[in-house]
Amino acid sequence: MSVEAYINFNGNCSEAVEFYTEVFGTEEPEIMYFKDAPEDMGFPLTEENRDLVLHTSLEIEGSTVMFSDVPPGMSLIVGNNIGLVISSNDMSRIRSMFSKLKPAGTVVMDLQETFWSKLYGAVTDKFGVTWQFNHYSEEAGLF
Repeated sequence: MSVEAYINFNGNCSEAVEFYTEVFGTEEPEIMYFKDAPEDMGFPLTEENRDLVLHTSLEIEGSTVMFSDVPPGMSLIVGNNIGLVISSNDMSRIRSMFSKLKPAGTVVMDLQETFWSKLYGAVTDKFGVTWQFNHYSEEAGLF
């Protein structure tokens, strides 16, 4: 059993997924758009919403993260209700991913040693998603 994150966007999901594909070095995802859905989905298909993302996902560091644009007629409130944690024993990989998110984002806590980790940091990316990076090792016995 696993926990999977689902992140909604307000019309810029394609851009976000393209960005995350580059940051995390994942395979190009299959993307289902609203225009690919059956016509009886409960909302009108218009020129404005037909190319919005209905569903896609990426495998990021062994976990599935799913994405979509909000359906037509629904509003999106960007807040701090979602955060994703990448735990890895590869410090260079952590530094690489963090450095790719940092330029257009806001650093919450720069990468540094903490009492629980040899390398930890958090950054909110240009889409408002907060990513925490945590180094773990078998010897430390914590994360």
